[in-house]
Amino acid sequence: GLGSAIAVKLAREGARIAAADIDLAAAEKTTAAIESEGGKALALQWDLSDLGSIDAHVAAIEQQFGPVDILVNNTGGPPPTTVSGQDPMLWNQYFQSMVLSVIAITDRVLPEMRTRKWGRIVTSTSSGVVAPIPNLGISNALRLSLV
Repeated sequence: GLGSAIAVKLAREGARIAAADIDLAAAEKTTAAIESEGGKALALQWDLSDLGSIDAHVAAIEQQFGPVDILVNNTGGPPPTTVSGQDPMLWNQYFQSMVLSVIAITDRVLPEMRTRKWGRIVTSTSSGVVAPIPNLGISNALRLSLV
């Protein structure tokens, strides 16, 4: 929802968009909306917990559109949970997809932005970083770690 809305709005401003989602159909829905308005977009199926795929995905974006000018980090979150009693592997899975992926993707595009002396990085988290949202314990904690 929010990521798609950001992508569509940026496309209306002339940005070429790489829409990434773990669900390819969702990314394709976003790119179809962009292309229906005359924009240019690329749909990528991307599991952010797979940190080893970052370079290949960013390289595919760069091959199609050139260097990344604007990176919008907007990740999905874990299912509703309390903080206590959760399997450490669940914490690890979502730490990789919600925190480490944001850091790693940012690190991948930042050197080129610095070389060109231009670029923007926007990271969207959640209102849970200001006031914890009940029953979103893992999400609240991990999104706050980005802040």
